[in-house]
Amino acid sequence: MVRQISVFVENVPGSLMKVTQALEEDGINIRAVSSFDTPEFGILRLIVDRPAEAADYLKRHGFFVQVKDVIAVEIEDRTGSLNRMLSVLAGGNISINYIYSFVIRKEQAPVMVFHTEYMEEAVQILRKHNVKVIDSTEELE
Repeated sequence: MVRQISVFVENVPGSLMKVTQALEEDGINIRAVSSFDTPEFGILRLIVDRPAEAADYLKRHGFFVQVKDVIAVEIEDRTGSLNRMLSVLAGGNISINYIYSFVIRKEQAPVMVFHTEYMEEAVQILRKHNVKVIDSTEELE
């Protein structure tokens, strides 16, 4: 099992960045991230290199943070691997509350995937700031 930190943030522009900025200031490396939102707030779930330190630092800076154990499993990068893992859990009558992933491609940078209501504007802003935007699934290989 690994430790996950969950940070509750307002659903306003810049709120996620405030968390990542605080973690950067404390030298914490984010390894995986997932967010869940409602109209008023979001829950940012993170796997980081030093979860206890990250939680303490964020709490000292006014964030509401929870730390809990989660299960991390490695599955093959093949069709059906996730389904096989989920079938094992279902066969054991285990339900899943939430799931997310991160992928580190061999000898390439990790890929973060996100959605916004302003897709085209986001792409333009990212490119303007020299952030590589992946245009097709072929670029992920």
